[in-house]
Amino acid sequence: MAKAPRAQTWDLTALLNAADPKAELPARNLWFARLLQWLRHAPAGAAAGAEDAPRTPRPILRLKHLLNVLERHPEHADTFAATWVSLWRDMDGTALFADVGFAARMALWSEFLLRLRLKVLPGTVDTDDMAELFGQWFDEEDDLLWLQAIDEPLLERLAALLGRASDIPWRGTMARAMTVLVSAVQAAGLSGPLRQRMGPELLTNQPFEQLSRANDELVQALRAGDRAAMLRASQFLRALLHSCREAALSVPEHLEAYGVSVDIMFEVEQLRARTQRIEALLNALISDEPRRELQRLSVSLARAAHARRSVRQLFARHYSLLARKMAERSAESGEHYITRNRAEYRDMLARAAGGGLMMSITTFAKFAILALGMSAFWSGAWAGVNYATSFLLIHLLHWTVATKQPAMTAPAMAHKLRDIGQQEGLEGFVDEVVHLLRSQFAGLVGNLIVVVPLVLCVQLACRQLFGMPLVGTKDAEYVLHSLSFLGPSLLFAAFTGVLLFTSSVIAGWVENWFVFYRLDAAIAWNPRAIARLGPARAQRWAAWWRNNISSLAANVSLGLMLGLVPALLGFIGVPLEVRHVTLSSGQLSAAAGALGASVLQRPEFWWCVLATVLTGPLNISVSFYLAFKVALRSSGIQLADRHRVRAAIWRRFRARPLSFFVPPRQVAGKVQD
Repeated sequence: MAKAPRAQTWDLTALLNAADPKAELPARNLWFARLLQWLRHAPAGAAAGAEDAPRTPRPILRLKHLLNVLERHPEHADTFAATWVSLWRDMDGTALFADVGFAARMALWSEFLLRLRLKVLPGTVDTDDMAELFGQWFDEEDDLLWLQAIDEPLLERLAALLGRASDIPWRGTMARAMTVLVSAVQAAGLSGPLRQRMGPELLTNQPFEQLSRANDELVQALRAGDRAAMLRASQFLRALLHSCREAALSVPEHLEAYGVSVDIMFEVEQLRARTQRIEALLNALISDEPRRELQRLSVSLARAAHARRSVRQLFARHYSLLARKMAERSAESGEHYITRNRAEYRDMLARAAGGGLMMSITTFAKFAILALGMSAFWSGAWAGVNYATSFLLIHLLHWTVATKQPAMTAPAMAHKLRDIGQQEGLEGFVDEVVHLLRSQFAGLVGNLIVVVPLVLCVQLACRQLFGMPLVGTKDAEYVLHSLSFLGPSLLFAAFTGVLLFTSSVIAGWVENWFVFYRLDAAIAWNPRAIARLGPARAQRWAAWWRNNISSLAANVSLGLMLGLVPALLGFIGVPLEVRHVTLSSGQLSAAAGALGASVLQRPEFWWCVLATVLTGPLNISVSFYLAFKVALRSSGIQLADRHRVRAAIWRRFRARPLSFFVPPRQVAGKVQD
């Protein structure tokens, strides 16, 4: 937003001479903007000699200087007060209290476009909308500091100055603003998207329906000047506002049943903020000494006006809820990827071995696609279909791929951090770290102990039976060149970790979309589905989709991204490729089978072995780190005592290092490595 011109060229004398209550409204608006700029940026000599200068904000010193001058020159004080009152008289003050900080309607993207416009396009003082002008007048973050620093004696002097003119009609303006705010809260609370997601027990007394009547009673008491009736009406209104706020805050508790929309959560935030604004207006209206309440209200308006211009704050606040939805759902799924005893560890090895079998087939299918010689896009597209099909089959057969585990297990680990304040909770978290690392190791070993020998055996068998391997020497030489540690393989491995994490994000979004539109209920009770499948089978089919939609989305999106993203990035000159540890191991085994035993004497082969060994940890650590950060942020967890957690993990490693790789034996209730 464009700011008013710097006021260094305007001294205080010029500002006081320019005050004119009969001037055109844009001229008066510009005069007040220049006055505020003078308060912030006037030459230091304007308040020179103040002993409290090092501790007092500069605008406060300027304000004291201004009041000193006006108290010595009554003629300027009268004109100053009259000009200020004329602004209230000729502008829409209701918009200031009812609109500043709030969106006009329930639409996050329209709010984003509005904030973008406020940042890019200049504002104008040729308006009677005080809400719009307020954002231009108080457009600096430091405004909050000096507004809060105005003390009681200074407030009294300001009140005396402005009292020289006719009374400012702020009470009537606030009452009208409360009516507008109450109407907005009532409309939002009674709207279908919010009402059906609120806790039914919180709506028993119909708090939203009673808001208008409570507000009307308060307004009537204000007009009649009946203080006793005013206090009774304000207490009743406060109780209703509290009930409305509690009902709105229950919306996130229904995410599992109804899903979540950023527009809905945006409206929840708006509703909560409006109830707080109503209470702030109440405080000012019923207070015997409203000066301090008006100051607090001014600070909150300046804070809201500044936040309204922040695009980053808009998305950071509202998309954190979707991160929470993804993290909570992934935490539930991630528990299935963590082994805690020998039986589960053996089961993980077996499921990972099955995944290795499928990835062996995927490796040869990828070489077949490359042999067709298609364009980069279509090669990438069919490679993505190949990967997605393999991942789907692995999921349907209840097998596993090690690198898909981290993005799912990270949210489950983040939930364990809630209890690390006590020593027992810290030790429990270390136990989970050990279980997780051991599970990752089992999954990785299970994949590799099948894919490496199986691909190598197929290559050698084809050479023995047909005189040539499935993957020829030309492709083998390319593999030795592309997978080398001396190239960008490790960068590509980290990039693959980002894609692994992204697939988990997509899975969370798709599942939320599925739940939000209640597609499981649509499948279960669809007349055509019931007629074709029967009631019982339709219910089972709906439950299957509800339980598997997240995994299906994760597997399909990951497969397509592994194939298509490098091809699409290549179009714009970004030479990024994927390095998946299981696929890379299969490709290197195929190259070894094509080149024979002599490959063991070539340095290029061992550079590829080193790169492949490091690819697995990079795939896992990058995807885990990103998912873990999202889970921490969505849960509001601050991991402050990092040193304490690291020290506890290190102590466990020194005491029982083997437990990080294989589960310990249980003998008579004791753990033995």
